[in-house]
Amino acid sequence: MKNLIIVVGSFIVAFAFNFFLVPYGILSSGISGIAILIGLITPFDIGLMNLLLNLPLIILGYFKLGKLITINTLVCVVSLSGFLALLPTVPATDNILLSTIFGGIIGGIGVGVILRYSGTSGGLDIIAIILSRTSNISVGLLLTAMNGIIVLISGAAFDWNIALYTLLSIYLTGKVIDTIHTDHIKLTMQIVTTKGEQIRKELLESVYRGITITDGYGGYTKEKKQILMMVVTRYETMQIRKIVRSHDENAFINIFETIEVDGEFAKN
Repeated sequence: MKNLIIVVGSFIVAFAFNFFLVPYGILSSGISGIAILIGLITPFDIGLMNLLLNLPLIILGYFKLGKLITINTLVCVVSLSGFLALLPTVPATDNILLSTIFGGIIGGIGVGVILRYSGTSGGLDIIAIILSRTSNISVGLLLTAMNGIIVLISGAAFDWNIALYTLLSIYLTGKVIDTIHTDHIKLTMQIVTTKGEQIRKELLESVYRGITITDGYGGYTKEKKQILMMVVTRYETMQIRKIVRSHDENAFINIFETIEVDGEFAKN
C-alpha cells in the first residue's frame, strides 16, 4: 500500500514538472532540478538523468536511513523517472507566474506525500532527512536552504527572471512539504492513569521513546495514579493513544507542542 501511495506521489511530482515548470525553464528543487536543467540545455532525457544522478545518493540513504526508506526511495525515483519520460511536456497555462505557483504547490504535495509514507524523492531529500535527524530544523526548510545553488545555476544558465521564478517555486514547495510532512514536530504527551506499569511495559516494547514516570493522586478522589511523560513525534501519538486506551479507558491524556528538545531524542 505504501509503495502505491509513493508511486501516486511520484506521478504528482512529474505532473507538476512537465505541465507547469519544465515548459518555462523553471527548475525544481534538488537533483530533479539539476536533471531538468541538463535536459533543457542538452539532448539527454530528463527522466534518465534524474535516475542516474540519484543512484549515488540512494546508496548513501541505504547506509544512513535504513533499508525500508531506501527501497521506498528507489520505488519513487524509478517511477518518477518513468513518469517524466512518459508524460508530455505541455504548459497547463500560458501564464508563467501561475505555472510557478501551481508547479511549486503541486510538486510540494507530491513530495510531502512521499515523505509522509517513509520514502523520499531521492537527491537532496535524503541529505535533508539525515540533517533533520541531527537537528531541530525541518526538512522543508533544509531543502529550501540547500536549493539556493539551483537558483544561482538557473540565473546563470537562463536569466534572473527565471531564477526568481525558480526561487518562488522552491519556496512554495518547501512550505507545502512542511505542511504535509510533520515528522519534525515534537509533542509532549502526559498520561495520567491507574495502569501505569502495564502501559509502561507495552510502550517500551512498541515505541522507541524514553518515559518519565511520577506518582500522583486525584485531587477529588485522592486515588493513587501514575503520570507518564514522553516526547514523541506527531505520527506516534495515535499508536500511543491506542496502547493507553487498551489498558485504561479512563486515562487522561494531555498533548502539547514542544518548542525545542535539548538532550537525547531518537529521530529514527
